[in-house]
Amino acid sequence: MSGTSLDGVDIACCEFWESNTKVHFNILAAETIPYPAEWKVKLEKAPSLSGLEITRLDLQYGTYLGKLTNDFIDSNKIRVQWIASHGHTIFHQPDRGFTLQIGHGAAIAAKTGKSIISDFRSLDVALGGQGAPLVPVGDKHLFGEYDFCLNLGGFENISMDIQGKRIAFDICPANTALNHFAEKLGFGFDKNGHLAAQGKLNVDLLEQLNQLDYYSKTPPKSLGREWLETSFLPLINQNIPITDVLSTLCEHIAMQTAKTVSGFPLGNLLITGGGAENGFLISRIREHIKHQIVIPDKTLIHFKEALVFAYLGWLRSKNKINTFSSVTGATRDSSGGIIFYS
Repeated sequence: MSGTSLDGVDIACCEFWESNTKVHFNILAAETIPYPAEWKVKLEKAPSLSGLEITRLDLQYGTYLGKLTNDFIDSNKIRVQWIASHGHTIFHQPDRGFTLQIGHGAAIAAKTGKSIISDFRSLDVALGGQGAPLVPVGDKHLFGEYDFCLNLGGFENISMDIQGKRIAFDICPANTALNHFAEKLGFGFDKNGHLAAQGKLNVDLLEQLNQLDYYSKTPPKSLGREWLETSFLPLINQNIPITDVLSTLCEHIAMQTAKTVSGFPLGNLLITGGGAENGFLISRIREHIKHQIVIPDKTLIHFKEALVFAYLGWLRSKNKINTFSSVTGATRDSSGGIIFYS
């Protein structure tokens, strides 16, 4: 799993089994491999490459993921039946009918000698869906005891049941935006929200962000890097102190979270993703909502998405539904992912 925040590649070895119609899981081993500077630059620049260059990068990145996977398997001395790979998103424009996650499955299969499932989003987009979020299938089956599942990753997204149907959507930018500004101060990310806590709320900026058209749209809806760069970041005046920007972004995330859950009965809300360890951000969310916030152990905080994509692969290997049209807006549920057999 590689997310928009570009912090590294998450790898998790997961096992699944069924008992009394319920799916159970274990995370046997998990690790985040930070991107070396070379790969971070390559992935940041990828959207500006030609078609030929992206095709080449797709294969190179797949080989790279295969090597990381081999190293992970060897160091943890584990047996693997399948590898499920999300890849890294370069383009996500479902309204125009396409999405692209590089890290070619054939290259991973060739490098590892294992059966691979990759490209989980394309089928749903072809069926008229957003191709995102896909994690809600795992939320419903693996974390059904929670009323809401909130992911504070590169983008914040939420998943919940309404009248027996799962719905989910992206709420707003989260770590992608926060990391962008933390890096301007020489930090990879704002650890525990320490920088944001030093800043002051910029009311004008907050109002501009809250008025973005996306927030008035009804689901299904999703966000991508393109929207962040063209609609969100340009609103932020470069003359505003960076700590003030970070503080205001945390308030914005908290307010959009509250806006999303305020119309529902009080319940428990599971928060995972790197933002769950941003103490300042969590404190602002607590200030705005009355739901019971549950923050799990560090393994689940950081590897829930990797776990769920393993689960999506497990479902795909059995040709079971792993994408809900009620979430994405596609014409039907589907079992997404391309299989490359070893």
